[in-house]
Amino acid sequence: MSASLTVALDAMGGDGAPEVIIAGAAIARERHPNAKFLFFGDQRRIAPLLAKRKSLDGVASIHHTTEMVGSDAKPGQALRAGRGTSMRLAIDAVGDGRAGVVVSAGNTGALMAMAKLVLKTLPGIHRPAIASIFPTQRGESVMLDLGANVDCDADNLVQFAVMGSVFARTVLGLLKPRVGLLNIGSEEIKGHDILRLAAARLRAAPLPLDFHGFVEGNDIPAGTVDVVVTDGFTGNVALKTAEGTAKLYAEFLRRTFKSSLMAKVGYLLARSAFNKLRLRTDPRRYNGAMLLGLGGVCVKSHGGTDAIGFANAVSVAVDMAVNRFNERIKEEMVELGRAACPDSSAVAI
Repeated sequence: MSASLTVALDAMGGDGAPEVIIAGAAIARERHPNAKFLFFGDQRRIAPLLAKRKSLDGVASIHHTTEMVGSDAKPGQALRAGRGTSMRLAIDAVGDGRAGVVVSAGNTGALMAMAKLVLKTLPGIHRPAIASIFPTQRGESVMLDLGANVDCDADNLVQFAVMGSVFARTVLGLLKPRVGLLNIGSEEIKGHDILRLAAARLRAAPLPLDFHGFVEGNDIPAGTVDVVVTDGFTGNVALKTAEGTAKLYAEFLRRTFKSSLMAKVGYLLARSAFNKLRLRTDPRRYNGAMLLGLGGVCVKSHGGTDAIGFANAVSVAVDMAVNRFNERIKEEMVELGRAACPDSSAVAI
């Protein structure tokens, strides 16, 4: 990152705020020396913590507010009564150009509602989507939508595919990502009409992606494709199932290695291997759900993460901005619109 980038942070969002937010920003600053930070929240709590972080001297400022979005606040409630909250003010900073990206560990529904209101959606994108990175047997993949849109039509799914493909190229570094539609089977006759229509459009679309076709749930961890596209209902169920399964196996391992003296000895002998496994599957590595399709970069950190996890969410936001993520989506939506309407300049499909 050569040019300076200002990051707006909701300093009061998340379980460990503001301590985790400030500690995470300090780590992110080490990774991205040209980053600057705007902290939105209670100055009385933030200032003493900032004073202890010498790496943030001269590159951080506090914008005071005592209002914050509650973890249980409904999106509509947050929109009506949350104009002065730390979350809304951080989003506003991107909306008015004071910051290039915004990161919050606060209420997901409120963040999406506020960000959509302030930042709007990109041309050609009907609905924003929540995306996240998953570890797979072949590396990493991105999956969307993870809960923003319960019902989707074929246009929405095609747009999600475009956004996921651009993310895979700009952040994951893949030249021509493989894209798949999540279905109940890989055969072309499987699934409902919306999925089949979306598949037909993706096969014909002049986009820099490799459309694989339909994929099933077991293809997600296998890494069969680089981008998994689905509606928000199915995606959220898949996400929570994956998280729950990971916790289940971790608990099984802990119980197994405590079951006998020989098991404990076996753990000691294999400890280095398990440390590698722990690093590979550490949820902090994949912290940061991207709100794709908005007119500004917005990343949602997990509310219960630590400083390292929050720093990773900031890094995702920085990577998206540096690699011109939104500009590339605009360019591809223009090309998609031209292909759909060759005699029209419209970008909507």
